[in-house]
Amino acid sequence: MTASASRRLNVGVVGCGYWGPNLVRNFDSIETTQIKKVCDASPERLAHMKRLYPSIDVATDFDELVEDPEIDAIAVATPVQLHHRLGMKCLEAGKHTFIEKPMALSSAQCDDLIDLAHRNRLTLMIGHTFIYTSEVRKIKDILDSGEIGDVLYISARRLNLGLFQKDINVAWDLAPHDISIILFLLGADPVTVNCQGKAHVAEGIEDVTNMSLDFADGRFATIMSSWLDPNKVREMTIVGSKKMLVYNDIVAQEKIKIYDKRVEVPPHYDTFAEFRFAYHYGDIYSPHVQQIEPLRVECEHFANCIADGSAPMTDGADGKKVVEILEASSASLRRNGASIPLARPDVRAQA
Repeated sequence: MTASASRRLNVGVVGCGYWGPNLVRNFDSIETTQIKKVCDASPERLAHMKRLYPSIDVATDFDELVEDPEIDAIAVATPVQLHHRLGMKCLEAGKHTFIEKPMALSSAQCDDLIDLAHRNRLTLMIGHTFIYTSEVRKIKDILDSGEIGDVLYISARRLNLGLFQKDINVAWDLAPHDISIILFLLGADPVTVNCQGKAHVAEGIEDVTNMSLDFADGRFATIMSSWLDPNKVREMTIVGSKKMLVYNDIVAQEKIKIYDKRVEVPPHYDTFAEFRFAYHYGDIYSPHVQQIEPLRVECEHFANCIADGSAPMTDGADGKKVVEILEASSASLRRNGASIPLARPDVRAQA
């Protein structure tokens, strides 16, 4: 189902809790889309959305959304355990479908969604919002330019106090952001995953985890996720052979800083006594990045892909790659941090 060229794309949103209202705001503000109807199990949340957007329709029954012939596309912003069932109903009804991260609870569920979208010739897009940020796109350009040299490793930290989830652990909740960024920046999939963690508050649901991704070319990345840290941290460090880069998403300005620092190994030495590391210290600078709300860019991209039939930058295949890594992290947790090989490591096409 595709909107007529003479009108805006009618979008429905299911889930009006934490993130859904942000999707409603953006889809209703861009020129090519408008919100037709929102759905939530809470009448109070729907009443709140109706006060904000008096022209939209509301429903507590999801079937009203998928059965509405005027709705062209549906965004799913519910708890992850509902993503597969609701996403499948959207695609079965002929609706282009946007699903928030993580895509589903298993790679098998991802396959279901990908196959149905392909059979019905519908756009399926996953909400890996950070791929649409100006900062991450800038970092990708910097890495591709060779300015920092060969990437040696990436260290990511995503920490805060709460919000605790009842159905997934902290890795499934927070790490998808960092996983999607790392895969995008490196242009490759890891070959093995290790993960350690502990459940301190709710039994069986880890609230702190440390994940390691190993790549075939020797690079690796670590991702620390926590709901139990006193400070909110959103930081990624990329260490290169020439320079180092730090991306701090918390600060209002200068989110990217490039450090002209490195360790230099002497090319020749005859004895251990002659071996000396040299440390290079240069300037620190922050490249200019134009500030645009990434969710708006993401929503516009979804609408454009529907209009021209192109594949989204974060399509079902990308969503599945992230879920496969999360599945491996869960298997590693059950085996006390054992290394878990990924089934289909491959090199991704450069963006």
